[in-house]
Amino acid sequence: MRKGIFAALALAALVSGQGAARADELTGTLAKVKDQGYITIGHREASVPFSYVDDQRRPIGFAMDICAKIVEAVKRELKLDKLEVRYVLVTSPSRIPLMANGTIDLECGNTTNNAERQQQVWYTNTHFLTASRFMARVDSNVKTIADLKGKTVVAPAGSTNIKQALEFNTRLNLGMTIVPVQDQGEAFLMVDTGRAVAFVQDDIVLAGLIAIAKDPKAYMISEDAFSKPEPYGIMLRKGDTAFKAVADAATSALYKSPEGPALYAKWFTQPIPPKNVNLNIPMSPAMKRAFEKPSDSPDPASY
Repeated sequence: MRKGIFAALALAALVSGQGAARADELTGTLAKVKDQGYITIGHREASVPFSYVDDQRRPIGFAMDICAKIVEAVKRELKLDKLEVRYVLVTSPSRIPLMANGTIDLECGNTTNNAERQQQVWYTNTHFLTASRFMARVDSNVKTIADLKGKTVVAPAGSTNIKQALEFNTRLNLGMTIVPVQDQGEAFLMVDTGRAVAFVQDDIVLAGLIAIAKDPKAYMISEDAFSKPEPYGIMLRKGDTAFKAVADAATSALYKSPEGPALYAKWFTQPIPPKNVNLNIPMSPAMKRAFEKPSDSPDPASY
């Protein structure tokens, strides 16, 4: 009888220990989300069509839809009946610190994935390829980077764009006055009101801002570029291997399925809210390859 009791207790302890071990397997963001019951997404104010707010101030966009797929995958991974999503507005300067300190779990926007940033954060698979160019008013007669000599130029603080503008300014001795701002909307307004001649930003973001302007024909985007095509990725915390595996699997499955190109078409070749403008930017051959073979590489040459 006593042997039976001891055997039962031993079995119970073993089962309990296995349960504890399974619980202990959750680490990082997955453990945080499971414990809190919600996941926090960082979104942008005006990064059309990746991450911006609509007329009701709801965050929408291409990157937001991708993050929704990641959230679904996290919910399945954690075997949750429901998972609340909370949103935090981020800017170029704040997005990496807010990721590092745990305020946000995913940053869903148009953040460039490069080797320097990978020292602080990680990314899931590339969802867009872009190059850094400038926007100006057509009536400014500024068309090339050389034309910016001695002019006032604006770019978001903490962005790769402002670093590239500073590098060109020094290397070509352009004598530009480069003004950092908090977000794209402020930068666009400075050009529109004549406080700056040009706005340096990723070409796709410039195209989105121009598309929703009162008079899109009043603006131009330079052919000259400050960079080679660079990858965008959904940002997550550095060192969080388990969470990245879930995000990578979710984005890889999305991009390689018919749903991936369809999602791209929804935001880049069809009318989008709030003004039903069409950016009319078909998927490039390089972007098609990036979807067929998903990668989180920060190297532009790999695409």
